[in-house]
Amino acid sequence: MVESSSGPSEAPPVVHQAVDPSPRENLLGLPRSQLASKLESLVDRPYRARQIYEALYARGISGFDEMTDLPAELRRRLVEAFRIEPPAEVRGTESADGTRKVLLRLADGATVEAVDIPDRSRRTLCLSSQAGCALACAFCVTGFWGAGRNLTAGEIVGQVLALRRGETPPFEGLNLVFMGMGEPLHNLPALRDAIEILAERISWRRITVSTAGVVPGIVELATWPKRPNLAISLHAPDDERRSRLMPINRTHPLDELLAALADYPLERGRRLTVEYLMIRDFNDALGDAEALSRRLRGLVAKVNLIPINADPVLGERMVPPDDATVTAFQNRLRDLGWIATVRRRRGDDVSGACGQLRSPDKQPRGFRRSNLSF
Repeated sequence: MVESSSGPSEAPPVVHQAVDPSPRENLLGLPRSQLASKLESLVDRPYRARQIYEALYARGISGFDEMTDLPAELRRRLVEAFRIEPPAEVRGTESADGTRKVLLRLADGATVEAVDIPDRSRRTLCLSSQAGCALACAFCVTGFWGAGRNLTAGEIVGQVLALRRGETPPFEGLNLVFMGMGEPLHNLPALRDAIEILAERISWRRITVSTAGVVPGIVELATWPKRPNLAISLHAPDDERRSRLMPINRTHPLDELLAALADYPLERGRRLTVEYLMIRDFNDALGDAEALSRRLRGLVAKVNLIPINADPVLGERMVPPDDATVTAFQNRLRDLGWIATVRRRRGDDVSGACGQLRSPDKQPRGFRRSNLSF
């Protein structure tokens, strides 16, 4: 079992922003109005900005020379002032189940991983929002490598373009989940710009943002006129165990988190997703299912059970329950009136499953001893 620890609540992490090494601004990640403003002094007619925007996101072009519907002189001026630079693929690794994990290098040399998950006629892209993560959750390999900077909106949208390179239109038929590296709600400005671009071609109902429970971010997200699906990593029905898994719980404990979720506006037919990681002999008893049900009472939510994906850096005790235990837990929740699903394991043989993404360009820091020990 994970051992207990104590300590004061932690302040929100200080996260560095991207430092662009190029004097030419990257046009990727600028919503329509911002792009039009940037191009105002260069274009001779307003519709030119629309042409450039469509070339970026409807056609997925990778260079100004591909914008053959623009005058040659305008293309030359664009090359002098701007660039189009999605993340560069360093390595792609394909799982036996068809899942593809991709290591991407950003303009300043930082790296992130993203995952392309095929599922019959659909594809789901698991995207990163930070180049690392400061939250140090005990079950997540990303945190073992430590904090990294926020991604820009262009680097977020650029992951989709990089994974879909050569496919036109690049955003068709996709589901997007922000469940990769980093805490999305610690990077809300860039996330909002990226989703504004992506949601022009992908329904808001097919975009999901997952949070470890950053209450101020949930409150801010609730004010958006349109909102993606919201998933919350809960993982334990009580503060004592949740704090051992997730240090953020000492800053935003369950009562505060659940109050914010109760106030979160949901459109007709939509539910919150409560993600519950299952760890053998830690939070997998039928009594835990009953305690979880009591905690969630009053929420419009479904529960997604996630047997933990083991990894050498997590230690030998962080292993999933057997299938019978998972099924019994799921059935108990259903008996109590909840929609309860079990997340299929995808890409775990290439370390591309939930909680396994890394920052291989950084030295591992390990997990904070003040949070847990094995």
